[in-house]
Amino acid sequence: MADVFALGKTYQAMEPAEPRKLLHHPAHEVRVGAVSIMDFQARAKKTSAERRQELYDLYMNNHERIDSWSMVDRAAPYVVGGTCGTSHESRCTTWLGRRDRWSGGQPSWRRITSSASTTSRTPSGCRDPRARPGRVGPEAVGGWVREAGKQDLDRLRLYLDEFAATMPRTALRYAVEHLDAYERSRYLGMRGGAA
Repeated sequence: MADVFALGKTYQAMEPAEPRKLLHHPAHEVRVGAVSIMDFQARAKKTSAERRQELYDLYMNNHERIDSWSMVDRAAPYVVGGTCGTSHESRCTTWLGRRDRWSGGQPSWRRITSSASTTSRTPSGCRDPRARPGRVGPEAVGGWVREAGKQDLDRLRLYLDEFAATMPRTALRYAVEHLDAYERSRYLGMRGGAA
């Protein structure tokens, strides 16, 4: 995968039509290359709002071809989640509504995109740490909650005050691992876990 990511960086200037072709290739590695190209473009500060919209549309319109953790994890935070910070507020609202519908629906890669797009790398105006524990892997949920909490510790505490007692134990452990020992013990105690 490191070689695929390196190629993605090398070819990040591709027009969206080229990654679209790559997304429809049968080989997983080629499709990972496509989302890597999209990710590097979305991360670049010089990328225009128009290109970000094209990348977002490319991802959303070809989601059936994005079918693994490596693909979602690579592109969802910047290509999907990052779209809210570079565009009109109504588009952000539309995306959040779609994300909420995906969170409870099928297929599972859409649910995972829903959660992955809310990581701390997304703009603060669209970050929503209210991941739905148990709908995706608990390690991923806990990690995303933790990363969002690094950006807004007060919001993390509010989230944990409400959900620590019912979160899967693994998700909770990941979510609190950067807190001090007292707070870790407090939240793990709410779940009945040992510090």
